[in-house]
Amino acid sequence: MSYTTLLVDVDDHGIATVTINRPDKLNALNADVIDDLDAFFSRAETDATIKGVILTGSGQKSFVAGADIARFRELDGESGRIFADRGQAVFNRIENMPKPVIAAVNGFALGGGSELALACHIRIAADNAVFGQPEVNLGILPGYGGTQRLPRLVGLGIATELILTGAMIKADRAFEIGLANLVVPASELMEATGKMMTTILAKAPIAVELSLKALRVSDEPLAKGLDVEADLFGQACDTEDFKEGVEAFLGKRKASFTGR
Repeated sequence: MSYTTLLVDVDDHGIATVTINRPDKLNALNADVIDDLDAFFSRAETDATIKGVILTGSGQKSFVAGADIARFRELDGESGRIFADRGQAVFNRIENMPKPVIAAVNGFALGGGSELALACHIRIAADNAVFGQPEVNLGILPGYGGTQRLPRLVGLGIATELILTGAMIKADRAFEIGLANLVVPASELMEATGKMMTTILAKAPIAVELSLKALRVSDEPLAKGLDVEADLFGQACDTEDFKEGVEAFLGKRKASFTGR
């Protein structure tokens, strides 16, 4: 499948590297990017050749430097709601992927770019990365999930500060508050991201998928979360990979998982 705004490469290990390719616009989100992301992740959900996804931006300056602001001139109350609904639906698809998605943040991740990174399961940042939700400077608020995912990740107080001030923070500060999982030199970003993905893909695939499903309800009331966790734990115990993992551990050998 070909895409207008994405470069997609799937290696022999099933790692799909997806690069948003609008370097002249600092990879800003527009309708074409949203449509392409939707099409790719829809395919990746069920494509057995894709085991995990690394999402990054083209060039050295920007992951995604927000939305295409020129488009905002066309928005009113009704079209603004449609605009937000569309982006949220695509980012929800990314967050709900049954396979791991890691954002390799290689520069500016502002506005919709920060929200895109938030929708990924893990964020690894280059040391030149900059995060921010500057929408208040345009007279709006984050519309692609920033007001919901950011406080869940960094806490309500810090999220409120970042959203209300529109402040931009560097990679080291993003790491301090838990927005970035890891910060590495820009020259090592893709290597570090690939290494983490390889580590994850070496685990039992069903266990990874079920773990992601359990983590998605971690913001629900504790009783509900524990009930979901117990149910998924039971499902995992019914798999061949569970039996293989236990036997490999007891036999002091490396497990050979099959995803069954």
